[in-house]
Amino acid sequence: MVSSEERAGVVLELERLRRAVDVGFATTRGDLALLLQRADQTDKTLSEHEERLDTLERNRWPLPSLAAITSCAALAVTLWSVATGK
Repeated sequence: MVSSEERAGVVLELERLRRAVDVGFATTRGDLALLLQRADQTDKTLSEHEERLDTLERNRWPLPSLAAITSCAALAVTLWSVATGK
């Protein structure tokens, strides 16, 4: 049979193990919460960067069009000057 001292020792050791597991779970929960917060911040930063990139791309579209119009105008002026002999 198991003596009462051994039972008390087992109960005490089980309580210590339970505390250790609880502390481990609390630490894991805290680490998980921190990781989730960082993931949310990363998502927010990524969203802000995408918005900025979209804005830059929208504002950039006229540049190639203006270059094409300018080159066509220069070609027209050149052809006109050659045709009129000036």
